Amino acid sequence: MSKKRQLLIDTALSLFYKQGIHAVGINEILLVSGVAKRTLYSHFSSKEELLIAALETRHCVFIQWLENKLSNAKNDLEVVSLLFQSLESWFDDNEPLLGEFRGCFFINTCAEYNDVTCEIRKSCEQHKLRVRQVVASKISNENQDSVTIICTLMEGAIVTAQVSGYTQPLIEQCIKTSQIMLHD
Repeated sequence: MSKKRQLLIDTALSLFYKQGIHAVGINEILLVSGVAKRTLYSHFSSKEELLIAALETRHCVFIQWLENKLSNAKNDLEVVSLLFQSLESWFDDNEPLLGEFRGCFFINTCAEYNDVTCEIRKSCEQHKLRVRQVVASKISNENQDSVTIICTLMEGAIVTAQVSGYTQPLIEQCIKTSQIMLHD
């Protein structure tokens, strides 16, 4: 990938995540990146195509981060503890790979795109499915029915942290609820 293309993707991702997609125009992306309009359009035919590339980049970063965070779990209880402790660390802006916490980029993106059939929404849906697969891959076979609940708690924690900033008691409750569920 060319350096200019990656710079455009990184700039767009940063601006979209901080300000929202519809609030950021192509001219702002060009200004911040220092890339010429002609160069941008030689790599991307539209803002939506640039957004898809930004979503793909964020997806790869997030999945790598999540897999790394859960890699040392020895059992299901450790998976949920590591999962929610890692989320709390992200909410508290202690995860440099993910940057400053501003909610889930994929949830935020879906909030700006109403058409559930558009490629942007499909990209967000694929991300959420992959996150679920990562969590499921770490949970033992006898607890696979619990994966949906764990992932729902995770998504709820992300939204709650974004909206209210209320994290520690929330994370503790998510861990406790998950552990109780895994024992039943």
